[in-house]
Amino acid sequence: MADELTPETPESDEEPIKQRKNGLYPGVSDELAENMKSGWADTELRDLQPIAQATHTAERRAALSARFPGERLVVPAGNLKTRANDTEYGFRAATEYAYLTGNQTEDGVLVLEPRKGGEGHDATLYLLPRSDRENGEFWLSGQGELWVGRRHSLTEATTLYGIPTDDVRELPARLAEATGPVRVVRGYDAGVEKALTDKVTAERDEELRVFLSEARLVKDDFEIAELEKACASTARGFEDVVRVLDKAEATSERYIEGTFFLRARVEGNDVGYGSICAAGPHACTLHWVRNDGPVRPGDLLLLDAGVETNELYTADITRTLPISGTFTDLQRKIYDAVYEAQEAGIAAVKPGAAFRDFHDAAQRVLAEKLVEWGLLEGPVERVLELGLQRRWTLHGTGHMLGMDVHDCAAARTEAYVGGTLEPGMCLTVEPGLYFQADDLTVPEEYRGIGVRIEDDILVTEDGNRNLSEALPRRSDEVEAWMAGLKG
Repeated sequence: MADELTPETPESDEEPIKQRKNGLYPGVSDELAENMKSGWADTELRDLQPIAQATHTAERRAALSARFPGERLVVPAGNLKTRANDTEYGFRAATEYAYLTGNQTEDGVLVLEPRKGGEGHDATLYLLPRSDRENGEFWLSGQGELWVGRRHSLTEATTLYGIPTDDVRELPARLAEATGPVRVVRGYDAGVEKALTDKVTAERDEELRVFLSEARLVKDDFEIAELEKACASTARGFEDVVRVLDKAEATSERYIEGTFFLRARVEGNDVGYGSICAAGPHACTLHWVRNDGPVRPGDLLLLDAGVETNELYTADITRTLPISGTFTDLQRKIYDAVYEAQEAGIAAVKPGAAFRDFHDAAQRVLAEKLVEWGLLEGPVERVLELGLQRRWTLHGTGHMLGMDVHDCAAARTEAYVGGTLEPGMCLTVEPGLYFQADDLTVPEEYRGIGVRIEDDILVTEDGNRNLSEALPRRSDEVEAWMAGLKG
């Protein structure tokens, strides 16, 4: 990785190269600085069209405006975060900001200014303009375009996003001078929050965050299409993994992680979350993302992964696969129990149903199996009342899905887990059974087996649709699918 421009060090006692008179750039001669100002082609893009979701983001801003009349609303994209020294982590725009604008660049801020008279808001998208070649920013700043690549001009951004734009470097002063009620989405831009000190309250800002979280509960047509795209790419990523399981056996879970990541980067923006590539007993660790363990014949592989599209919508799919291509009798028994539980859970997803219904349906099936196998003493109603099955089922059976893998997380209980399903909601159904390697309450042959099956389910007008149905779920279908890919 190339280092940024640093002062030259003379190799003798001779006078070093002439310094710029203003002293801003040691080691840069006046001649070089002058040379870098000119000779550049005009690269302004003049044939741009608005982004595909521009009409949808406008509708979302209108809903936000209607909810908070007469108030200034500030929604930042966030800033780069340092990884080490002068290198940064890859940037991912704040969900609230991307949802309202479609823009994904760092340091951006959306501001909705209330119109005089209280009739709606005027939106402005504050962004960094093109790097200035006249003052040397273009090539002497670590974030200059020579180093990090071209960014859109403010004129281009206005066309793309359908929002008037302005220079974000002017925003802190404007916010500091602002009067009237203000709300800001916190946690993304310390500079913006500092400029609003004494103008905002945590309680009022939380109301803004909650509204934007609940606004995403029901997906529009654009969002559903993006989730379909994410699921299709994820299915191809799972196929990629099955094809290279023999190579993973020779290396580790990291081969699986890297294989899926390649698909995510080729067809999307990234993975939507850290891939869980859990082989053998690692499948019993719910969030196993170290992915540094062996992949052994005869074990199961629990692969929980999702492609995030370029518009930041992610799939979240899990399949538990026999590494050798065939389940053992015990593995199949446990797998089929989880499959039956998932079938019951999916059947409970429909408009008008309580959000918790699909969880309750899946848990009942798993409790029945645990009693049937002699691992719990019945009756089943007693097991469910006391939650005894949770020693092996561990987690909730699903969550909302969208721009975040655990989408709408700030929504109120009554609007989400205590609410009612509506057409356009998208959620996961993902029951599992996990028998820890050191669990002495189960027979030894169970220990170290973990199974989860997860699909992304869209609530429709008359029931539901499985967006990830391209990937087989039934145990015999999984074996046939794997054989076809390996063959």
